Amino acid sequence: VQLQASGGGSVQPGGSLRLSCVASGRTLSFRRHTVGWFRQAPGKEREFVGSIRRSGSGGTAYYADSVKGRFTISRDNPKNTAYLQMNSLKFEDTAVYLCGTTERYLAGLMTRADDYDYWGQGTLVTVSS
Repeated sequence: VQLQASGGGSVQPGGSLRLSCVASGRTLSFRRHTVGWFRQAPGKEREFVGSIRRSGSGGTAYYADSVKGRFTISRDNPKNTAYLQMNSLKFEDTAVYLCGTTERYLAGLMTRADDYDYWGQGTLVTVSS
C-alpha cells in the first residue's frame, strides 16, 4: 500500500485547509483500512490528530482534544481517499501532516503511530500571519 498526502500550504490564523490522503496498491481494499492522521512539528514527536475507522467498523472518526471541533476527518472509499478538513487554524497547528493506514482491527482509539502499518510522505502546513 502506498499513501500520498497532499493539500498542505501556508495559511493565516483562522484559515482553513483540506488535506487528502490517497492510497494505492495492487491488492488494496481501502474500505478495510483505518486511516490515522498525525502531525510532527520540528523538534517534537509525532502527534495523533485523528482517525477514521474502516467502514466495517462503522467508519467512526475520533479526534485529539487539541483539534476537536475544528478538524473533521472523512473518507471516500471508491476514491481510496481520506480527508482532513482543518478549520480555525492556529499557529500551533503548524507541522508536517502525515497519514497512516492499517487493516488490523485494534481496540481503542488507535492514537499511536505503531498502530498503523503504512505511511506516506507528509505535507507541510504552515500557519502564520
